Amino acid sequence: MRRIAIYGECGRADKGIVMFMPDIATWKIVMQTPKKRAFAGCRLALRCDMSISWTMNGNDQRETMASSHTSLSAGILAALRGKRVSLAGRDPAGERGDTVIASYNIHKCVGTDNRFDPGRTTEVISEIGADIIALQEADQRFGERAGLLDLERLHRDCHLVAVPIAAFSAKGHGWHGNVLLLREGAVAKVHQLKLPGVEPRGALVVDLDLKAGPLRIIAAHFGLLRHSRARQAEAIIAAISEAEERPTLLIGDLNEWRTGRRSALSYLSPVFDHAATVVPSFPSRFPLLALDRVMGSPHNLVTAVEVHNTPLARVASDHLPIKAYIDLKAALGRGGNPIEAVSTAQP
Repeated sequence: MRRIAIYGECGRADKGIVMFMPDIATWKIVMQTPKKRAFAGCRLALRCDMSISWTMNGNDQRETMASSHTSLSAGILAALRGKRVSLAGRDPAGERGDTVIASYNIHKCVGTDNRFDPGRTTEVISEIGADIIALQEADQRFGERAGLLDLERLHRDCHLVAVPIAAFSAKGHGWHGNVLLLREGAVAKVHQLKLPGVEPRGALVVDLDLKAGPLRIIAAHFGLLRHSRARQAEAIIAAISEAEERPTLLIGDLNEWRTGRRSALSYLSPVFDHAATVVPSFPSRFPLLALDRVMGSPHNLVTAVEVHNTPLARVASDHLPIKAYIDLKAALGRGGNPIEAVSTAQP
């Protein structure tokens, strides 16, 4: 078994154990918390520099087999193996889809080496090669809240332009740190949504007209507290329930690692399936938690999801980028009515 230390933002640490079962290929996580203190609201970082040994016994095997088919386990394995997670019910031949979408928390361009390097962040964005990419923490959080990336270099080197918005500050690039970059297409409408919660958070709701068809992108960064995330999920659903019909993607750092009923993202159901596209992206050096998500409505919009796990990406931020492939033509042709799906979530 592998022992790790789990640190919350408050600076306290509790010991935990992560056990990988090679025969049945899944993870079992055991938290040892003397007071059973919940980790909700803490951004976790893992120290994974200790020795590894394997363990297997009958009880562990039976307990682990019960959860071996979960989306989280599949995502962890895919991340470790560097493979793409194909979604159930999707045609493998059409897995690539027609558009590549990505989400990347750039951590204010500060890498795991504690070095501020916007150029390195731009190189990772170029590696990803997405048609559309949502960035989080793209502005300074305090002071002038200035934008941290060179938008002209992004245009020159990556052929990406920022969707025009009313920035949060005069020198800023984003809305509460959210920036949406687009390779080609027309911006039909932009709504800058202020999200509820203890911390100041926001989302960009952008209607795009692409070659493959119309698409709505919701680029968001949810809060650290579970209660805030639940309210923010409800705010997202309320916002799109009033919008015109079009296929919709919710992407961003949603700060939620749970996938079951206790997940704050369950408030997105049934519009979005929060458990279908889970791939671990945090921490970047040893991704274990699926904090970054991409979800589609209708549910057949997203065909595959993967983590962009390269040597440069592992050091450029504490998050790894996630990349999704969508089949917009298929979603428009046989995916049902996204707005009808939204209406079913309302009381």
